[in-house]
Amino acid sequence: MKLPVTIGGMIAPDSGLARKAAALAGQAHSRPLLNHVHRTWWFAEFIGKKRQMKYDRELVYLASLLHDLGLSEDHAADKRFEVDGADAASRFLHAHDYPETKIDIVWDAIALHSAADIADRREPEVALVHFGAHVDVMGLRMDEISPQLIDDTLALYPRLGFKKAFTEALAEVARQKPHTAIGTGLADIGRRLVPGLEIPNVCDLLLGASFES
Repeated sequence: MKLPVTIGGMIAPDSGLARKAAALAGQAHSRPLLNHVHRTWWFAEFIGKKRQMKYDRELVYLASLLHDLGLSEDHAADKRFEVDGADAASRFLHAHDYPETKIDIVWDAIALHSAADIADRREPEVALVHFGAHVDVMGLRMDEISPQLIDDTLALYPRLGFKKAFTEALAEVARQKPHTAIGTGLADIGRRLVPGLEIPNVCDLLLGASFES
């Protein structure tokens, strides 16, 4: 039997549902993105422990591992990728009879994981998924995690060209659904990486509204 992953004396959740969520993420993502969602969990856990926050560890694990489902071909729909991912995770959790109140928090954690100054003011589980993802994507809050824990996490879940894989995945979302990029960081990635992509400018939309002034 495979033992649960341990880093720095901390053990990842290993319930039946946790293993099923890990399997779903494994089916949805390439290795660079799969390792990212695992690192998101560990970085969230390290920050939560350092800040002595009280939170549902399994809920943070589930939301972390499923937070980028909206970037995958199997789970993308017509909304922002964060919302597509939240909807996909919600369907998965409903199918496994996860408590409704916890599903609502998972949905918020995934839908808001890119929303700085919003996610960090919500429930601790929502904030931690946001923190964990942004440690890995932008290096934010790395000073709250010891270099040894970061090294140990990278040894188990190496980056494998993550920056390139992640920006390309976001660029593909912008290419396919430019309407979801309006007013977001996705627009920056789309304009830089997708030749000829036209994403409406928020200022143009505001000034073009059907009012006299």
